[in-house]
Amino acid sequence: MEDRRRGPWLYNWLVPGARGESEAGAAAEPLRVVVIDDHEVLRAGTRQVLETTDDIVVVGEAESWDSALRAIEEHSPDVALVDIQLSGRNGIDLARQLSTDHPGTRVVILSAYDDDGFIRRAFEAGVAGYLLKTMPRDELINAVRAVGMGTTVLDPAVTSHLGRDTAAAPSGGGPRLTLREQEVVALVADGLSNKAIAVRLGVSTRTVEGHVNHVFTKLDLESRTELVRYVLTNGLPGRFPAAREG
Repeated sequence: MEDRRRGPWLYNWLVPGARGESEAGAAAEPLRVVVIDDHEVLRAGTRQVLETTDDIVVVGEAESWDSALRAIEEHSPDVALVDIQLSGRNGIDLARQLSTDHPGTRVVILSAYDDDGFIRRAFEAGVAGYLLKTMPRDELINAVRAVGMGTTVLDPAVTSHLGRDTAAAPSGGGPRLTLREQEVVALVADGLSNKAIAVRLGVSTRTVEGHVNHVFTKLDLESRTELVRYVLTNGLPGRFPAAREG
């Protein structure tokens, strides 16, 4: 029986063939990944999982802060999977530096820790996702693909942390979102794509895009990653002051 706690959210973010074929029908370049973890066995296991598919190639590995910087500099990967515990300094600090020095590489934390503090700090550092090492292999592969297409990814087990311990979020002076906008923000936080949100709400994808853009404007945000950070800090919709639908 399907585990409903995990749900299909990750696959809803993927567009069939989006990375596998170009507009001209030619095969696209494989997604280039560097795995950064201080445990050799875990690095090897992650590589083995990712390389079961033809559209992902692990171009490098690293076990420490210094070797990670060298690997990123040498290979310029599309995605870096980074553990929090590294020899030298922690993976979140590394993610912050990579986001600044190598903006073309999207950093995803792959960790054994689902602690709220780590999750918040990771997104504040500019990561494109936070995944747990317990994630099933197929979901890990699809998460990496989604990141390669510009999506922010969260392990389904991590989404349960969104909004936790944020009861003190502002209730009167914050941005005024409509009830529909609050619904959309909640579904974005759950990891659904615009297309999946449209299906869930029974509206067009263009309508969802409009709501998302309005939310970005009202909250002074520029991306779904920033929206996730906002939710982590301020809580899920329902704690926002609702505005009447226009």
